[in-house]
Amino acid sequence: MSDEREVLSWELFGTAARELAGQVADSGYRPDLIFSIARGGLFVAGALGYALDVKNLYVANVEFYTGVDERLPLPIMLPPVPDLVDMAGARVLITDDVADTGATLRLVRDFCEGRVGDVRCAVVYEKPRSEVECEYVWRRTDRWINFPWSTLPPVVARPGAARDA
Repeated sequence: MSDEREVLSWELFGTAARELAGQVADSGYRPDLIFSIARGGLFVAGALGYALDVKNLYVANVEFYTGVDERLPLPIMLPPVPDLVDMAGARVLITDDVADTGATLRLVRDFCEGRVGDVRCAVVYEKPRSEVECEYVWRRTDRWINFPWSTLPPVVARPGAARDA
């Protein structure tokens, strides 16, 4: 991984979200709901929800990263776990800020597969090492990304919390 960082500003995120929504719309895919991976995927889900006129947003709280390029052995979905009964037969768009290793996206996609009508993934960034190829990607990079929501330190730091992840 390069020492250089990709820097995404709030303004550029707005551009990225609109262009990502354009990809989804141009493909003809019309999601019934957006399933975001917290925390970074929440921003993407909200922006795509407005751009694609989708009000049904779900959240999966997944823990994997513990720091810059530091992670748990496997991602884990934290409670409350969404009830897939509510998603049966739905066209689901999973969102996250980045497909780095792709392990988090794979966990959520596998959680949905066979239980929903159709599932696709949309991310702002995808890295070459990702084990999941997303249907919708704004940019591809092999660099660490500074997102506008996680670049500044927290106002309140919690002991043991992941930084820069």
